Amino acid sequence: MFWPMFAVALGFLGLAVLAVLAVRVFVEAERLGRQVADSARRIGRAAEDLERAATATARSAEAL
Repeated sequence: MFWPMFAVALGFLGLAVLAVLAVRVFVEAERLGRQVADSARRIGRAAEDLERAATATARSAEAL
């Protein structure tokens, strides 16, 4: 009777470990998604700044 109970206890322990790891993976995936979204916003702002700078440079080049 000891071995079947031991096997069931190990099974529950294994499921608990897998659940903890699944939660950790989910949290890290959300964090990565937030970082990617933030990077995309920063890249978009940099592209807009570059476009404005290029427009200003083109206008100043036309004036010469």
